[in-house]
Amino acid sequence: MAEVLVTGATGFIGSRLIPELVARGHRVHALSRRPLDSAAFDGADVRLGDALDVRSLNRAMEGVDAVFYLIHSMSQDGDFEETDRRAAQNTADAAKASGVQRIIYLGGLGEGSALSHHLASRAEVADILASTAIPVTTLRAAIILGAGGVSYEMLRYLVERLPAMITPRWVQTRCQPIAVRDVIQYLAGCVENDET
Repeated sequence: MAEVLVTGATGFIGSRLIPELVARGHRVHALSRRPLDSAAFDGADVRLGDALDVRSLNRAMEGVDAVFYLIHSMSQDGDFEETDRRAAQNTADAAKASGVQRIIYLGGLGEGSALSHHLASRAEVADILASTAIPVTTLRAAIILGAGGVSYEMLRYLVERLPAMITPRWVQTRCQPIAVRDVIQYLAGCVENDET
């Protein structure tokens, strides 16, 4: 079994991925910017670190085989694209320095020059993480549906509050939603399959 570090451990995906990895027998470390009770992570221990501080990442990645990169800076104040860029570069650099054997990244769907700022940043993060010799598995998802997720809560709120509404043109955009439980299974499977 692998020793893994989950970044974005307190987020929508990370908080669901950790118990799955522990249940599969992996030794799991949850990256957190502030001290948290390990009991909250179902058998994982907490390693302090911040993706914007490469030294703290170096410490957090000691002895780690694989890193799950689930960091998303969209909610940060200021230039989220630059924050995403710095966090990804710091993670790639720390992973290389620490001897990490694999990075697993959950990104977004979409290609080409017509991407939104958000999706273009997700694609750039994938490129940055792949800039070292460390193998990177990138899973790409559109809307991830599950209680507590932004997409799910937004849809639920709209349905509950607006029985009918005139919709903007963007609602005609085709989408490929996926259930959060499926995303968790795919992510957890990546650390167990060298061919992904």
